[in-house]
Amino acid sequence: MNPVEYLSAVKSLLLNSPLVVRHQILREYEGLQKSYIRARLTLTDESTLEFSEYIEPEAQAQFKITDYSFQWMDKDGHQIRRWDNTPHFPKLENFPHHIHMRADDVVSGQPVDIFGVLAEIEKTIAQ
Repeated sequence: MNPVEYLSAVKSLLLNSPLVVRHQILREYEGLQKSYIRARLTLTDESTLEFSEYIEPEAQAQFKITDYSFQWMDKDGHQIRRWDNTPHFPKLENFPHHIHMRADDVVSGQPVDIFGVLAEIEKTIAQ
């Protein structure tokens, strides 16, 4: 899958996910060297998820998400969780990947994309 195909899959997910009630693509760019998407989603529990992903091509028609941010907020705008790879917690395992939890705790994270984040949110909402 290349970056353009990945963005197409993301847009299909936003249209077809039972978790997503509404979505708005705020910014999108498809290019040969870098692609980008930024969107705001309203979820079934009235929470919101705002996210951005920078996608770059790799060898053999593959891609890599180089920068990402996913901010999940409750219906009143309070942060529930934020996944990102901004390099500002160098002492955490798996640096720069980390998660900001509701109570301002920051824990080590794994590389993630919109597919994984929506799956994680769906598990949390279903509890």
